[in-house]
Amino acid sequence: MTVVSPKKLVIASRESRLAMWQAENVRDRLMGLYPDCVVEILGMTTRGDQILDRALSKVGGKGLFVKELEVAMADGAADLAVHSLKDVPMDLPDGFALAAVLEREDPRDAFVSNLYSSLDNLPEGSIVGTSSLRRQALISARFPHLIIKPLRGNLDTRLRKLDDGDYAAIILAAAGLKRLGLSQRIAAYLEPEESLPAAGQGAMAIEIPDNRPELAAWLAPLNHVPTAQAVHAERAISKAFGGSCQIPLAAYAIINGVDMHLRAMVATPDGLRVAKAEVYGAAMDGAGLAQKITAALEAQNAEDILAVCKIQAQD
Repeated sequence: MTVVSPKKLVIASRESRLAMWQAENVRDRLMGLYPDCVVEILGMTTRGDQILDRALSKVGGKGLFVKELEVAMADGAADLAVHSLKDVPMDLPDGFALAAVLEREDPRDAFVSNLYSSLDNLPEGSIVGTSSLRRQALISARFPHLIIKPLRGNLDTRLRKLDDGDYAAIILAAAGLKRLGLSQRIAAYLEPEESLPAAGQGAMAIEIPDNRPELAAWLAPLNHVPTAQAVHAERAISKAFGGSCQIPLAAYAIINGVDMHLRAMVATPDGLRVAKAEVYGAAMDGAGLAQKITAALEAQNAEDILAVCKIQAQD
């Protein structure tokens, strides 16, 4: 069956500079695929962008960054939405689906500081900013002499807080800095061996209403299969443990041809209790590998660790 090319597509996007870069990147790709198609971007402000005085884990989690975009699609104001995949909840609302995952950018965490070259060089009592309980747990486990404080806001806001002297250093996703041409702000990269990335980190995803098969067909050429295989395995692990911002959880898969190396970690926010696991297998069997990782973490009393996380989240 021949798929008729689209005439007009509207992309819903958050209005932050990084989100707009991502939407514009997808717009340009779609215009390259369908030269006669008019592609517009509908910029929106989400609840996650508005609530900046509390940790994300305290105010509703990742869904705060996507709900308004989904409403726009449901109302017909937009056809698709572009997200940073690590901001997308593990369970999408009924009526929506992920149509494509784009090729992953650098998945690593980045150490950003105007005064110090690495975490190892920070003096005792230095304040490190991060929005992630995962990063908090990993840093606290290795550097208990550092003070971890919440850091909210878009990328530019976080950098400004660092430049204003509120923090000695901040930890950000390398992908966002690279996409905005800010690689020079990165003092050091945190390798996965020391800071295992979040599920989906560095990948962009396109969400659509699930009753639009023609839309799924139009977007299919944008799907990068190795990245999709990796992030779906990572997200399966996160989903098994609740997929919440209240849980310091990392999951990261590397695809090498037909093979996958999958690693995961669950920890308490203070980093004192950590469960880790890794498996190797076929890239096509990401779901099966995720189940093995989940079982291995559960064998290390991951449920007890999660119970501690829930108690601390209520404090």
